[in-house]
Amino acid sequence: MKPQAALRLALRDFYEHSWLLFAINAALGVALVVAVLATLATPLAVGAVALAGPLLAAVVHCAVTLQRTGNLAVADALEGLRLHWRHGVVLALAGASVLGLAVVALRFYGTSEVWPLAFLTLYVLVLLLIYELVLWTFVIAAPARGLRRNASEAAGFVASRPVSTLALGLALVLVNIAGIAAAVMPFLTLTVAYTFLATAHFVLPPTTEETT
Repeated sequence: MKPQAALRLALRDFYEHSWLLFAINAALGVALVVAVLATLATPLAVGAVALAGPLLAAVVHCAVTLQRTGNLAVADALEGLRLHWRHGVVLALAGASVLGLAVVALRFYGTSEVWPLAFLTLYVLVLLLIYELVLWTFVIAAPARGLRRNASEAAGFVASRPVSTLALGLALVLVNIAGIAAAVMPFLTLTVAYTFLATAHFVLPPTTEETT
């Protein structure tokens, strides 16, 4: 699916189920605010972000469910939390470790004579975040494949569609930056769900409705 089509379908799904997605992301938002503030205070606290992993896994499960069925209920969020909390912890810890290393690198390079490397660090971080979006979707959509195979599948997907994946990723980065600029909590309770909805539509096989 083309990036613009994925963004459009995600907007439709989000509008139709906004009340439930908002409620789910409100819980995620509180957890992320606490974890990110702790990480910014000291990179050694990066493991705190993993605490939000199970909630994020539930959000991704809701996105995958919406993409596949067109329907969503409170029970789906609870089911996603039950099924994927372990994967959520592992993936969030991995992502938090990358973020922590990036923060350290940006602080070091930004105040040194080799400050241009800070831009390279930021560029690599954006690429890794885009890969993480695809990886989360693959893992939650097909947990039976295991983390290692899903990581390989996600890398293969990105490699097979580098331009369109980058285009979607950059569009979603801009959406989230706009959300952050607006206010912290609206960002956490709105754009996270939209981001994973768009990724699910982009990554997963289209449904019959989407192909007609």
